[in-house]
Amino acid sequence: MLAPTAYEARLAELLRRVSAGEVTPDEAAHQLRDLPFSDLGFAKVDHHRELRQGACEIVYAEGKTPDEVRSIVERLLSGNEGPILVSRTSPEHVDAVHAAAVGSPVEIVERPRARCIALRRNPVLTTGTVLIVTAGTADLGVAEEAELTASLLGARTQIVADVGVAGLHRLMAVQPLLADADAIVVVAGMEGALASVVGGIAACPVIACPTSVGYGASLGGLAALLSMLSSCAPGVACVNVDDGVGAGTIAAMIARPNRSR
Repeated sequence: MLAPTAYEARLAELLRRVSAGEVTPDEAAHQLRDLPFSDLGFAKVDHHRELRQGACEIVYAEGKTPDEVRSIVERLLSGNEGPILVSRTSPEHVDAVHAAAVGSPVEIVERPRARCIALRRNPVLTTGTVLIVTAGTADLGVAEEAELTASLLGARTQIVADVGVAGLHRLMAVQPLLADADAIVVVAGMEGALASVVGGIAACPVIACPTSVGYGASLGGLAALLSMLSSCAPGVACVNVDDGVGAGTIAAMIARPNRSR
């Protein structure tokens, strides 16, 4: 059984104080008024997700203004306890996250190639190993998004880049890493064949993540997506095109033991 998250510990302490008579029920209710979500008008920030699933809501920045991103991040910082991930950022979004974090005891982690930024705090116990392999160097942006996501969720992570099917001897050289992983994310564009190859070697689940890397007939990742969905390796599952967040989340959930509720 894993230890409770910092968010659960905070709620448990509040309940203890109510039980001990240190806090009145009305005062506790006031502190819990935003437990389900905070309504900002343009967004309803889901604070309860950390209690339900053990991780904060992930902020998808694309389509949001920098001010909106800043407001959401500020509310997560005050209402939650876990790390905060902001994906698909512009430089202006990154500046907004930095502004929101001023004065907060957090570690700021940036992945410019992946267009994401994280505020790391109250790290959870590291469990399980997620290996992220890419077919090519051009897939590293999506791979870094998957790696950062999985690491924030408590997995040990490692990226192995540029081991695609055009030179399978490169993949064979890292076979011991494949054998030691609890979950593997395969990030590949073009024809997406690497997922089936890894799925035929690895003993753990493989999450295939197609990317939009490739020339015209790759159709923005559709060719890789269809190839991965049609994989003959039975241990391969597939997420959406360029979905590093989804791949990293699933891999971390596989790699960690079940949390007792």
